[in-house]
Amino acid sequence: MKYPHLLSPLDLGHVELPNRVLMGSMHVGLEDGVGPLKKLGAYFARRAAGGVGLMVTGGIAPNRTGWLKPFSSKMSNRYEVWQHKYVTDAVHDEGGRIAMQILHAGRYGYHPFSAAPSNIKSPITPFKPRALSARGVRSTIKAFAESARLAKQAGYDGVEIMGSEGYLINQFICTHTNRRTDQWGGSYENRIRFPVETVRAVREAVGPEFIVIYRLSMLDLIEEGSTWDEVVELGQRVEEAGASIINTGIGWHEARVPTIATMVPNGGFTWVTRRLKGQVGIPLVTSNRINMPDTAEAALAGGDADMVSMARPFLADPDWVLKAAQEREDEINTCIACNQACLDHIFKNQRATCLVNPFACHETEWDVHPVSARRRIAVVGAGVAGLSCATTAAGRGHDVTLFEAADDIGGQFNMARRIPGKGDFDHTIRYYRKQLELTGVTLKVGKRVTIDDLAGGQFDEVILSTGVVPRKLKLPGIDHPMVLSYSQVLRDGAKVGARVAIIGAGGIGFDTAEFLAHDHHSDDPADFMREWGIDTSYAGRGGLAEPEMKKPDREITLCQRKEGKLGARLGKTTGWIHRAALKKFEVTMLSQCQYEKIDDDGLHLTVAGEKRVLAVDNVVICAGQVSVNDMLEPLRARGVSTHIIGGAELAAELDAKRAIAAGARIGAEI
Repeated sequence: MKYPHLLSPLDLGHVELPNRVLMGSMHVGLEDGVGPLKKLGAYFARRAAGGVGLMVTGGIAPNRTGWLKPFSSKMSNRYEVWQHKYVTDAVHDEGGRIAMQILHAGRYGYHPFSAAPSNIKSPITPFKPRALSARGVRSTIKAFAESARLAKQAGYDGVEIMGSEGYLINQFICTHTNRRTDQWGGSYENRIRFPVETVRAVREAVGPEFIVIYRLSMLDLIEEGSTWDEVVELGQRVEEAGASIINTGIGWHEARVPTIATMVPNGGFTWVTRRLKGQVGIPLVTSNRINMPDTAEAALAGGDADMVSMARPFLADPDWVLKAAQEREDEINTCIACNQACLDHIFKNQRATCLVNPFACHETEWDVHPVSARRRIAVVGAGVAGLSCATTAAGRGHDVTLFEAADDIGGQFNMARRIPGKGDFDHTIRYYRKQLELTGVTLKVGKRVTIDDLAGGQFDEVILSTGVVPRKLKLPGIDHPMVLSYSQVLRDGAKVGARVAIIGAGGIGFDTAEFLAHDHHSDDPADFMREWGIDTSYAGRGGLAEPEMKKPDREITLCQRKEGKLGARLGKTTGWIHRAALKKFEVTMLSQCQYEKIDDDGLHLTVAGEKRVLAVDNVVICAGQVSVNDMLEPLRARGVSTHIIGGAELAAELDAKRAIAAGARIGAEI
């Protein structure tokens, strides 16, 4: 067995889990609403069929005060028990096990009647909470216990008590949010009374033969967070109170340190869980940025934990465990931690899905069935849109030929994966390369097709995924030797000088700035910890240290035409990270720029009405793209059934989420 630790069973006493894989909690937007939770059931059933040892739902509130948002998921009455039976029955029909996470949002509640230990407003939500009374605290503990009892009645195999990420329980633990002077505040003994009594009440409500997971914040990453000794003490007290498993929580949502985004090293936080090994006697689960079997196996084999938790990787590939067990790792559709279709969707009140797997959370809606009549299909362009379309269509039984003018597949992803911290994008190219082989797509690289190649009757359908080219600005001096396009920098490896101006501050502009800030990006987790101020010695509260940033290799100025914050349209959950990174790299950011000309003196521009000249060695143009779709109308004029997807259809930014989804959809429907 290639992964003996990962795939070995775990005996909890009253139940044995078939492997060491926990599908971690993540809200996907299917939990909310009225009626039976059939779509949520189908979502979890698909993952259960893929072999996950134990799954945990997104956070379910124990009462209305604990809601994440108005009318969101809750477990406090018989009607909700009935709703959730559709989830547990679906999972058990596939031989799986599932626990319900009980989450009280506290001051993170996005509604005006939220409550917390103290009436201190969160920096990430608009409402100031009321402080719970002593009676309210007792009532909340009872609500947790009743929610657990109802979860058992609904058929769940266990519950997870959410005690991390800055939600209510975590808010009681830290003086950052707990300024009480009664028996629930003040000393550490008082501040941990709430989580300990909650675990004890839940265990009494569900009995001994029921899984109780406690999500322990092992690294708060905030000022006034817990010390390591306090974390250990709470872990021991939680075990004594009746927890079956302790899961690892890393960072509060308001922490200014990345913990799950793509630039976080794979398995970068397993060291935190390892520190607790031997301090408690129940199994420990490690988490954050574990997305491939070798990383998971190394964490377990090295003694970092007893289980590994992954959430987004099961959005990307529900058969992750099955493929690992069958040693088909090259077939895993790997999570690249982009957050674009999962967390960004949830924080915009949309249903989650996955950039690399748009079928996720749409299990009851996308009918990807084998074809009844095989058709000859040409797909032009092997970027991610074309790859998605070709492999989906061929997987259904169509005869697909994929043409690519370049010498290899990947398109714009071949630039994206060169950005520091985006190394996991390589996995997507690897996945599609394997899928081309498995689905029998005929791949022709280095082949620039013509209208005659496509319109001669050899194809029944043509899909154009011919992508984009960089937009060329109409600006005096635009052909000056110092001017480069982003593709020349990222794809062609053009030499760039020590002083650079970047025109365009969208996603490509930010990526290009990060790429140029350091010629030699380090993938060493220790460098990441130093740069973001994470103290792996845990000498102080919250595990924070003073960030230590290497001096940037270049002097970079990032310019945009619009007024306002640069990068305002970047991802909702990752934009702040990119802005913080460029600040660390000492990148100068200018808005309200009017570009006048480029000459030997540099870039001439007006910034908020003030004329300037940026004396630079190079000007890099990141000012958008133009669709390449010149074959569309000629093909249609010759009667060829032609479709267009990806950047060829719409050139706005480089939207891989939209491109892959469009390719999958037409591949599933054609």
